[in-house]
Amino acid sequence: MVEKAMLPEFWTEILVPVCAVVGIVFSLFQWYIVSCVKLTADRGASSSTNDGKNGHGDYLIEEEEGINDQSVVAKCAEIQTAISEGATSFLFTEYKYVSVFMVFFAVIIFLFLGSVEGFSTKSQPCTYDKTRTCKPALATAVFSTISFVLGAVTSVLSGFLGMKIATYANARTTLEARKGVGKAFIVAFRSGAVMGFLLAANGLLVLYITINLFKIYYGDDWEGLFESITGYGLGGSSMALFGRVGGGIYTKAADVGADLVGKVERNIPEDDPRNPAVIADNVGDNVGDIAGMGSDLFGSYAESSCAALIVASISSFGINHDFTAMLFPLLISSMGILVCLITTLFATDIFEIKAVKEIEPALKNQLIISTVIMTVGIAIVSWTALPSSFTIFNFGTQKVVKNWELFLCVAVGLWAGLLIGFVTEYFTSSAYSPVQDVADSCRTGAATNVIFGLALGYKSVIIPIFAIAISIFVSFSFAAMYGVAVAALGMLSTIATGLAIDAYGPISDNAGGIAEMAGMSHRIRERTDALDAAGNTTAAIGKGFAIGSAALVSLALFGAFVSRAGIQTVDVLTPKVVIGLLVGAMLPYWFSAMTMKSVGSAALKMVEEVRRQFNTIPGLMEGTAKPDYATCVKISTDASIKEMVPPGCLVMLTPLIVGFFFGVETLAGVLTGSLISGVQIAISASNTGGAWDNAKKYIEAGVSEHARSLGPKGSDPHKAAVIGDTIGDPLKDTSGPSLNILIKLMAVESLVFAPFFATHGGFLFKIFS
Repeated sequence: MVEKAMLPEFWTEILVPVCAVVGIVFSLFQWYIVSCVKLTADRGASSSTNDGKNGHGDYLIEEEEGINDQSVVAKCAEIQTAISEGATSFLFTEYKYVSVFMVFFAVIIFLFLGSVEGFSTKSQPCTYDKTRTCKPALATAVFSTISFVLGAVTSVLSGFLGMKIATYANARTTLEARKGVGKAFIVAFRSGAVMGFLLAANGLLVLYITINLFKIYYGDDWEGLFESITGYGLGGSSMALFGRVGGGIYTKAADVGADLVGKVERNIPEDDPRNPAVIADNVGDNVGDIAGMGSDLFGSYAESSCAALIVASISSFGINHDFTAMLFPLLISSMGILVCLITTLFATDIFEIKAVKEIEPALKNQLIISTVIMTVGIAIVSWTALPSSFTIFNFGTQKVVKNWELFLCVAVGLWAGLLIGFVTEYFTSSAYSPVQDVADSCRTGAATNVIFGLALGYKSVIIPIFAIAISIFVSFSFAAMYGVAVAALGMLSTIATGLAIDAYGPISDNAGGIAEMAGMSHRIRERTDALDAAGNTTAAIGKGFAIGSAALVSLALFGAFVSRAGIQTVDVLTPKVVIGLLVGAMLPYWFSAMTMKSVGSAALKMVEEVRRQFNTIPGLMEGTAKPDYATCVKISTDASIKEMVPPGCLVMLTPLIVGFFFGVETLAGVLTGSLISGVQIAISASNTGGAWDNAKKYIEAGVSEHARSLGPKGSDPHKAAVIGDTIGDPLKDTSGPSLNILIKLMAVESLVFAPFFATHGGFLFKIFS
């Protein structure tokens, strides 16, 4: 008798969508609370609630005089509108170009996969069990194309909604900062939570509905059903690539231009309204750090789910049609939404933020609390949704696995994510010695700052790589490639909390910019700077999670690709594989070169334009004339749209060219090489950039005696720190975060096209053999 899961299929069908809907309702509730902070000058309207929690009660921090100064509120509303319009305009322009690509690539998917059996509509023997018949290859082509479009649209929607929420919340955070740091923190955090829960719940709900709709056609052919679902992950990640690269080039061109001329040459503060690039800089935070990151993490979630589902479909779950066990990845994500909901309440309703020093611990506690509770959640799901013993497909054989072993696979991924997060924090937070050493090196100029920063980035790779390696070894030992896929899912199971913390950073950054541009007092700017500094560190932690999960996801997808392409072993001693390894390891460098140069050339135009305005507009430095913000916004938009195409083509075309001309073994080498080198570069680039940024902020804040000895703003060490920060900008916000998409995207694309490569691949080798 076949052992089934304890949880009946009926309850699985209800629990997954209900948890997704709960996530959406909770995010809308958080949005409603944020919307209670009015951008009008009504008396008392700027307090979101009066429950006395988390800085909402007036007793926490004394109110400043002039709290209802109508001109300040109107100015904040005006700046917010300018930022929101700039971000919306850019994303619409970007999505216009990306939609053309989406249609083009959807046609390629259909033609390539349809040609596997010559567009035949006859049923075929199944790939893994020749005694059974499965739906025709043409069906896989049609449904893979549909799921690709669904994944792409969901990814775009995730990014766009995130941007809208962030631009809605930035000025409200600024206004709440007048009443104290606790109130500002809560608005920024709630807004981040809106994005986190919307994205996690939407991704889960769309995937669940897609599986159920496809099931109507596929019936018992689960192998074909879940093979066509992989298009969902491909759609999500391909849009994320353009979002990350395009948004990253936009934001960093504006940031570098604003900093180099404003801070270094003209000695004016960050976000000074006299700086022509200041609106473009603030728009960039929303299109790069928010929209790009939202699409990126959605892509990771979609791919890890698809990798787990395709392996499960050819394991005992799929063979025995155990729908509850089959949906184990979705049940983990459902549990994650509930866990993150409880975790969010700790920050918004249970613990109060009363002082600046409590901000960073509050954000760190979110990670710890969610990880601890999620461990219990995983145990419950593993016990109820899995049979006590089952088999997992392991490169042609079936491996017997116990449910507690699968629990350990998910848990090891979850805790590895937390470890990577804390290591990232240690190397990028100004509270610890690595960043303080980088700041100290600014005493002797920019060169030593750059040397120390690069060394810090390289060193920061060590522990995360060991954490990823141990996760892979443990999860593969227990449950083969399915174990690796669910370990990645474990790392991403608390995605709602991770995104809330991540989105909090750019919202706080924007709030500081609005405070400066609206001419608010120095005390308010100090509060928003404190929020921003904590946000910088949490953004680095978020990038660590994204890179770690990308490594696991990529490996799981690679395993599924090798199985689907019918490769028995990937032998590194054969020339076909070695050339693939070498080329694959080179690709992240080529990709980074493209994105770095794009930021550099766009920043060059921006610097020239900002200089031109300072030199030709009379009264600009005195504050009596307004700069031309629109020209700078246009420079960033034009540069990012034009420059995002070559890196995108490099990533999307490489698997197609290698697979078709050189075959599946060489492609396996390319995927392995790009994974191994891409992870290292991504971690070091993100952490180097984060450390340089926080070293600059450490000097500016002047909190300790050591920091004051390096300051104040405008001193030689501070100028050296600004130069380091501007070098680090494209590393941490363009190249670094985009690399994790590169390694995932090439793997999922190879998996989707595996049937085509297995049939028609190796064109050149066939000619010369």
